[in-house]
Amino acid sequence: MSKPKHPRGLADTEAQAVTWNIRVSPRKLDLVAGLIRGKAASQAVAELTFSKRRIAQTVKKTLESAIANAENNHQLDVDRLVVQRAEVGRAVVMKRFAARGRGRASRIEKWFSHLKIVVAEQQVAATQQEAA
Repeated sequence: MSKPKHPRGLADTEAQAVTWNIRVSPRKLDLVAGLIRGKAASQAVAELTFSKRRIAQTVKKTLESAIANAENNHQLDVDRLVVQRAEVGRAVVMKRFAARGRGRASRIEKWFSHLKIVVAEQQVAATQQEAA
Protein backbone atom coordinates (compact mmCIF):
# COMPACT_ATOMS: atom_id res chain seq x y z
CA MET A 1 0.00 0.00 0.00
CA SER A 2 1.27 3.40 -0.91
CA LYS A 3 0.28 6.87 0.05
CA PRO A 4 -2.50 8.54 -1.93
CA LYS A 5 -1.37 10.77 -4.78
CA HIS A 6 -0.74 14.38 -3.98
CA PRO A 7 -3.47 16.51 -5.61
CA ARG A 8 -2.36 19.03 -8.19
CA GLY A 9 -2.21 22.51 -6.70
CA LEU A 10 -2.77 24.36 -9.96
CA ALA A 11 -5.78 24.66 -12.23
CA ASP A 12 -5.99 22.65 -15.44
CA THR A 13 -5.10 25.72 -17.50
CA GLU A 14 -1.92 26.50 -15.54
CA ALA A 15 1.69 25.29 -15.53
CA GLN A 16 4.67 26.32 -13.45
CA ALA A 17 8.44 26.22 -13.20
CA VAL A 18 10.53 26.75 -10.07
CA THR A 19 14.19 27.67 -9.67
CA TRP A 20 15.77 27.32 -6.24
CA ASN A 21 18.80 29.05 -4.73
CA ILE A 22 19.51 31.73 -7.31
CA ARG A 23 22.55 33.77 -6.33
CA VAL A 24 20.91 37.20 -6.25
CA SER A 25 19.06 39.07 -3.54
CA PRO A 26 15.26 38.75 -3.50
CA ARG A 27 14.94 42.51 -3.81
CA LYS A 28 16.85 42.62 -7.11
CA LEU A 29 15.13 39.51 -8.45
CA ASP A 30 11.70 40.96 -7.69
CA LEU A 31 12.47 43.98 -9.89
CA VAL A 32 13.04 41.68 -12.87
CA ALA A 33 10.06 39.47 -12.00
CA GLY A 34 7.88 42.59 -11.87
CA LEU A 35 8.71 43.30 -15.52
CA ILE A 36 6.91 40.15 -16.71
CA ARG A 37 3.94 39.84 -14.35
CA GLY A 38 0.64 39.85 -16.23
CA LYS A 39 2.21 39.97 -19.69
CA ALA A 40 1.83 37.55 -22.57
CA ALA A 41 4.49 34.84 -22.46
CA SER A 42 6.01 35.76 -25.83
CA GLN A 43 6.22 39.43 -24.86
CA ALA A 44 7.79 38.52 -21.49
CA VAL A 45 10.48 36.39 -23.18
CA ALA A 46 11.27 39.25 -25.56
CA GLU A 47 11.53 41.72 -22.69
CA LEU A 48 13.87 39.47 -20.71
CA THR A 49 16.02 38.81 -23.78
CA PHE A 50 16.90 42.49 -24.12
CA SER A 51 17.10 43.34 -20.42
CA LYS A 52 20.46 44.63 -19.21
CA ARG A 53 20.19 43.02 -15.77
CA ARG A 54 22.42 40.00 -15.17
CA ILE A 55 19.70 37.91 -13.54
CA ALA A 56 17.29 38.38 -16.45
CA GLN A 57 18.80 35.37 -18.28
CA THR A 58 18.03 33.07 -15.34
CA VAL A 59 14.48 34.40 -15.15
CA LYS A 60 14.15 33.85 -18.92
CA LYS A 61 15.27 30.22 -18.58
CA THR A 62 12.71 29.65 -15.83
CA LEU A 63 9.96 31.26 -17.93
CA GLU A 64 10.88 29.14 -20.97
CA SER A 65 10.74 26.05 -18.75
CA ALA A 66 7.23 27.00 -17.58
CA ILE A 67 6.16 27.48 -21.20
CA ALA A 68 7.62 24.08 -22.14
CA ASN A 69 5.83 22.46 -19.18
CA ALA A 70 2.55 23.99 -20.33
CA GLU A 71 3.01 22.74 -23.88
CA ASN A 72 4.42 19.26 -23.25
CA ASN A 73 2.91 18.20 -19.91
CA HIS A 74 -0.48 19.91 -19.98
CA GLN A 75 -1.17 20.38 -23.72
CA LEU A 76 -1.84 24.11 -23.43
CA ASP A 77 -1.74 26.52 -26.38
CA VAL A 78 1.55 28.43 -26.26
CA ASP A 79 0.17 31.41 -28.16
CA ARG A 80 -2.44 32.09 -25.44
CA LEU A 81 -0.14 31.80 -22.41
CA VAL A 82 0.08 34.66 -19.93
CA VAL A 83 2.45 35.04 -16.97
CA GLN A 84 -0.07 34.80 -14.17
CA ARG A 85 2.33 34.85 -11.21
CA ALA A 86 6.04 35.45 -10.72
CA GLU A 87 6.79 34.83 -7.05
CA VAL A 88 10.13 35.60 -5.41
CA GLY A 89 11.11 34.20 -2.02
CA ARG A 90 14.05 34.28 0.34
CA ALA A 91 16.47 31.38 0.44
CA VAL A 92 19.64 30.88 2.44
CA VAL A 93 22.05 33.66 3.35
CA MET A 94 25.79 33.07 3.16
CA LYS A 95 27.58 34.97 5.90
CA ARG A 96 31.10 36.19 5.25
CA PHE A 97 33.42 38.52 7.12
CA ALA A 98 35.45 41.43 5.81
CA ALA A 99 38.44 42.95 7.56
CA ARG A 100 37.93 46.47 8.85
CA GLY A 101 40.18 49.01 10.46
CA ARG A 102 41.80 48.56 13.89
CA GLY A 103 41.56 44.77 13.84
CA ARG A 104 37.80 44.60 13.59
CA ALA A 105 35.59 42.59 11.26
CA SER A 106 32.20 43.28 9.72
CA ARG A 107 29.69 40.80 8.40
CA ILE A 108 28.79 40.57 4.71
CA GLU A 109 25.54 38.79 3.82
CA LYS A 110 25.18 37.15 0.41
CA TRP A 111 21.50 36.54 -0.26
CA PHE A 112 19.97 33.75 -2.33
CA SER A 113 16.44 33.64 -3.77
CA HIS A 114 13.76 31.26 -5.00
CA LEU A 115 11.68 31.97 -8.11
CA LYS A 116 8.35 30.46 -9.13
CA ILE A 117 6.69 31.37 -12.43
CA VAL A 118 3.11 30.27 -13.17
CA VAL A 119 1.78 30.63 -16.71
CA ALA A 120 -1.91 30.26 -17.53
CA GLU A 121 -3.84 29.83 -20.73
CA GLN A 122 -5.95 32.92 -21.30
CA GLN A 123 -9.46 32.33 -22.56
CA VAL A 124 -10.25 33.87 -25.93
CA ALA A 125 -12.92 36.54 -25.69
CA ALA A 126 -16.30 35.75 -27.24
CA THR A 127 -16.01 38.75 -29.58
CA GLN A 128 -12.79 37.36 -31.08
CA GLN A 129 -14.43 33.98 -31.67
CA GLU A 130 -17.39 35.59 -33.43
CA ALA A 131 -15.11 37.62 -35.70
CA ALA A 132 -13.25 34.50 -36.82
